[in-house]
Amino acid sequence: MAHKRMFSKDITESDSFGDMPLSTQALYFHLGMNADDDGFINNAKKIQRGIGASTDDLGLLVAKGFVIPFESGVVVIKHWRINNNVRSDRYAPTKYQDEFAKLYMKENKAYSLLDYGSEQAVSQLDTSGIPLVGEAQPQDRIGEDRIEERYTLSGTEPGLCGEVVGYLNERIGTSYRPSSRKTRDLVRARANEGFGLDDFKAVIDKKASDWLGDAKMARYLRPETLFGPKFEGYLQESKAVIVNEFACYD
Repeated sequence: MAHKRMFSKDITESDSFGDMPLSTQALYFHLGMNADDDGFINNAKKIQRGIGASTDDLGLLVAKGFVIPFESGVVVIKHWRINNNVRSDRYAPTKYQDEFAKLYMKENKAYSLLDYGSEQAVSQLDTSGIPLVGEAQPQDRIGEDRIEERYTLSGTEPGLCGEVVGYLNERIGTSYRPSSRKTRDLVRARANEGFGLDDFKAVIDKKASDWLGDAKMARYLRPETLFGPKFEGYLQESKAVIVNEFACYD
């Protein structure tokens, strides 16, 4: 994991940031310094108490959209990718993949929730008064925060999820739906990590070749297995096969 952290002046010199109390601003900087390489923190309350900030400071960061909280207690810095650009050789993916899968990256590189509604859609409060991520109602939808068109959900539309699931179904003879919430989340999480359609196809081809003829393993030819946390490992397997094939001709 990288040990250096940066903060963009576009964020920290904005009026929205400057209007917050100094204790709230300090908490933001301390959270940023302690976040993992994807901007996640699992001990925000401990950090808050450690610097003498109040629960109101943490709640204000949530209310003003500087951090996004999850029911697990984990929080993520909303503008992490605007603040930081971690070198690939020092980057370590977050351990909080379930939470990561609930986010997508907007064009300005800010994180936003996949749930319909505003980026701070909430359904309940924990005992500290910090809003928790919940299911927003359809009437809360706002157009500018909709999922990008390249992630369209219909299998007949040209979105990434539709193309990936369509290829999987064609390759192994299944009928998975690109409209499945879990599948959409997984595809988007991998896309946020920088993987594209060719990478998805390579993983599908590799594991189909490995498992399709094996009755025990064929049941794992499904989106939640192929596109989950082991996706990059499967992709590297496919590249290793290609390298070995070329080596045979040396």
